Amino acid sequence: MAENNRRRQPQKDEESGWQFWLQTIALTVAIYAVFFLGFKFILSNDKVSGPSMQPTFENGDKVIAARHSNITRGDVIVLKAPDEPGSFYIKRVIGLPGDTVVSKNNKIYVNGKLFKEDFLKAGNKVKEPDTSLYAGKPYSYTYNFTLSLLAKNSPEWQQRYKSSYLKKVEKTNKVPAGTYFVMGDHRTVSKDSRIIGFIDKKSVIGEVKWRYWPLNRWTIF
Repeated sequence: MAENNRRRQPQKDEESGWQFWLQTIALTVAIYAVFFLGFKFILSNDKVSGPSMQPTFENGDKVIAARHSNITRGDVIVLKAPDEPGSFYIKRVIGLPGDTVVSKNNKIYVNGKLFKEDFLKAGNKVKEPDTSLYAGKPYSYTYNFTLSLLAKNSPEWQQRYKSSYLKKVEKTNKVPAGTYFVMGDHRTVSKDSRIIGFIDKKSVIGEVKWRYWPLNRWTIF
């Protein structure tokens, strides 16, 4: 009897070992599945490329964006580049659908009211080099414009939109339904809605919530 017990014990140990590894593998697969589905449907992991959001974001910063977020003015978003298929931009939302947008004397007015841009404070302190078109101007410098003037005079907008669309924007000075007007914090170099036009809601990947790299610039937004 004792001999039979000794024979059964190794078999039980072997079964326990297989159960442990099967459970470990199943747990690992489940964890990867959660991360995969999470970043496919809930979050987006993105890397900043270029200077258009300096000094808020630098080239190479890595961020997490929340998909399906309720976008408001001042939010930073990751979007599909309308002029470069397969590329992504990171910009700040200035105008929501139906908003009027006017830039005058380096200030932005939305719906006739001054839009407080506290996020530009850091950029106010950084000047463009002498070799720049805007030599000596701060990163935050914004030339005068209205949506109406852009619709009337912008060659990029003329190429992108139908004349009937532009005439409506010229008449109303409003951000069209279903779109956003976005700008970069480094206003003197940013290729944003002033050039690429309005951003369709469907082109928005998500709202930036967290910069996790580099570690010394770790920030929740």
